[in-house]
Amino acid sequence: MKRYWAEFLGTFMMVFAGTGAMVINDLYGSVSHLGIGLTFGLVVMAVIYSIGSISGAHINPAVSIAFWVAKRFDGKELLPYISFQLMGAFVSSLSLKVMFPEHELLGATLPVDTWQQSFVLEFILTFILMFVILLLSEGSKEVGVMTGLVIGSVVAFEAIFAGPVSGASMNPARSIAPAVVSGHLAHLWLYVVSTTLGAVASVFAVKLIKD
Repeated sequence: MKRYWAEFLGTFMMVFAGTGAMVINDLYGSVSHLGIGLTFGLVVMAVIYSIGSISGAHINPAVSIAFWVAKRFDGKELLPYISFQLMGAFVSSLSLKVMFPEHELLGATLPVDTWQQSFVLEFILTFILMFVILLLSEGSKEVGVMTGLVIGSVVAFEAIFAGPVSGASMNPARSIAPAVVSGHLAHLWLYVVSTTLGAVASVFAVKLIKD
């Protein structure tokens, strides 16, 4: 249970800080797009360093699924991990809804142009993120002196350059919670399917270059 609660708290902090930066920027204009990207990267880095040794700091259902496909993660842990990640994300979005009831999206991810464009972009973004995670992690845990910094940097640069197009989700939980709480469900499937497929594809790419 300690691992599950660590995933709950880590996902809560990540979604609260990241989507909270989006909400505050929309309402007060004080964060900027660059600041939003850095917020996502910094909070991911902080969470990895704080709970990485406890739960592995997946804080992302696509990451947990990819670790399972890579045979680094026990299948019986998969559903509890995803359940607690989603709970953490929902508590975060509900908290933002209470504090900023006038905000329409609450940080929900939506395609700016075509859904096909955002689908491919989210696939590639999550592929890159999981590729780095797999090569830096030990088993299914993101631990190490530089791991948090590197993974946080990947999240930051992807959010900075891709955020204006697809929202740079890279994480089903990060997209599901604000979409459901704000009621914007039309494109939710895109962010669940593309990110999961991208993470799983990276498992096979890593096998090409490393035993």
